[in-house]
Amino acid sequence: MTTESDITPSAADRHHPMLKLALELGPLMIFFFANLRGQWLVERFPALSELGGPLFVATGLFMAATVISLVVSKIVLGHLPIMPFVSGIVVVIFGSLSIWLQNETFIKMKPTIVNTLFGVALLGGLAFGRSLLGYVFNAAFQLDAEGWRKLTSRWGVFFLFLAVLNEVVWRNFSDDTWVAFKVWGTMPITIIFTLAQMPLVLKHSVNLETGSEK
Repeated sequence: MTTESDITPSAADRHHPMLKLALELGPLMIFFFANLRGQWLVERFPALSELGGPLFVATGLFMAATVISLVVSKIVLGHLPIMPFVSGIVVVIFGSLSIWLQNETFIKMKPTIVNTLFGVALLGGLAFGRSLLGYVFNAAFQLDAEGWRKLTSRWGVFFLFLAVLNEVVWRNFSDDTWVAFKVWGTMPITIIFTLAQMPLVLKHSVNLETGSEK
C-alpha cells in the first residue's frame, strides 16, 4: 500500500484538487447529517437499528464513507494521503469499539487522539530535523526549508490545540452540539488558521520547476 512519500505533488493531485477536498470532507458531512436524521434513516432502513442510536448510526455510516473515500483516493489519485489515511484507521478502530460496546466515548475521543498524534508527530519530527508537513501539503504549495520548519511548528501546536478543544466540547456539551462542532466548528477554525499562515507561505514559497525562491 502506497502513501504520499514525496514532497513534489503528483499530477493527479494537481488535476483533481476538488476531488481531493470532497474525499476528505465527504465523510464528515455524512456523519453530521446521519446524526441529525438518524431516526429517519432507521425508519427507512431498519437494519441500521442494529447499530444503536443516532450517533452510532452516524458512526457506522462515517466509517463506511471513510473507507470508500480512501479506496476512491487510491484508485483516482494513485495514493493514500497521509492524514486521511491515519485518521481513517483511527475512525475504523474507535468507531467499531463505540458500536460494539455501545459506548460513545470511543468515537468522541477519536479527534483528540488523531490531533494529538499529528501534533506530536510534527513537533517530534522537528526535534529530529524533519519537517513532516511537506508530505501533507505537497499538492498545495512548495516552501524552502525554513518555511517548512516554521509552518510545521505552527501546525503541530495547532493540532494539539484542536485536541484540547475537542476534549472540552465533548465532555461539557450534548452529543448534537459535539457533532455540530466537529463538522461546522473545527473546519472554520482550521480554515481561519490556514489563511493566517499565508504570509509565511508567500514569504517562503519556491518555484517548483526551478527550485528558486519567489
